[in-house]
Amino acid sequence: MKVGFIGLGNVGGKLAGSLIRNGIDTVVRDLDRDAAQKFIDRGAGWADSPKQMAEMCDVIITCLPSPAACADVMEGEDGILDGLSPGKIWMEMSTTDEAEVKRLGAKVKAKGAEPVDCPVSGGCHRADTGNISIFAGCERDTFEKILPLTTVLGRRVLHTGPLGSASTLKVMTNYLATANLLTCCEALVTMKAAGMDLATTYEAMKISSGTSFVHETESQLILNGSRDVNFTIDLVLKDIGLFQTIAERNNVPLELSPMIIDIMKDGQNRYGRRANSDEIIKRLEDATGLSVLADGFPDDLIDDEPEEKGYEVVPPGR
Repeated sequence: MKVGFIGLGNVGGKLAGSLIRNGIDTVVRDLDRDAAQKFIDRGAGWADSPKQMAEMCDVIITCLPSPAACADVMEGEDGILDGLSPGKIWMEMSTTDEAEVKRLGAKVKAKGAEPVDCPVSGGCHRADTGNISIFAGCERDTFEKILPLTTVLGRRVLHTGPLGSASTLKVMTNYLATANLLTCCEALVTMKAAGMDLATTYEAMKISSGTSFVHETESQLILNGSRDVNFTIDLVLKDIGLFQTIAERNNVPLELSPMIIDIMKDGQNRYGRRANSDEIIKRLEDATGLSVLADGFPDDLIDDEPEEKGYEVVPPGR
């Protein structure tokens, strides 16, 4: 199986690296040829255009920063759609809108190929080691075809249902992660104001009912001061905006979601469009004059789980 990978950013580059590290015949492409060179040096091929990649490869993966960027790669001149043919598979690993992935998926099917929305969750540090979780929305027979590939890219692989279902669930998980981030920020600043030792506060949160994946990872970067989780406020706003759209489409009168969007927009206005998402804690530091830092925490997240072959996660009752 020859696999093409377009989009070698923070997440995409690490996923592509897992393919190459595990001996998958891989072709890469990125607008920045320099970003692709290190993968080419490790044995990957290069495609001069998305169309050429689709012609060369059995599976074409896109992992891009926005639905608009993906649409351009798919539908633009010499795009992926121009090179697709029956039997090929397109895997969209970006976080995107359900309606958009279905729109593009219909065009993929018209070429006789199969579409999959296949976003990942778990952070760049887990993408780097092949231990990230993967959602896959597609026909069951297509899922079984890509399972040997997704279990190389990730550890836990969930077939979520038809095309679009994976994107819907991924947007939901990113909304929850953002909500967790904001509550962790409020907790840490409040404990600092109350005179608590912040390293002890971190451990109290970690071993209690108040813990979360976000706390156990991102709170460490906040306390270290690096606050660099390889995710920026503009991407947060894209994802939580997509979640709000899902709610509005389905007539759900959310209360917290609009507040979270307002907070993140304010952070973006204060600290910059591409500010690190964890820098949102500065809103409370600025308001209180407190510095939420502690010794002993890393400036970068390292996944200490050994890389192992992934497996399908089966929901209860299935």
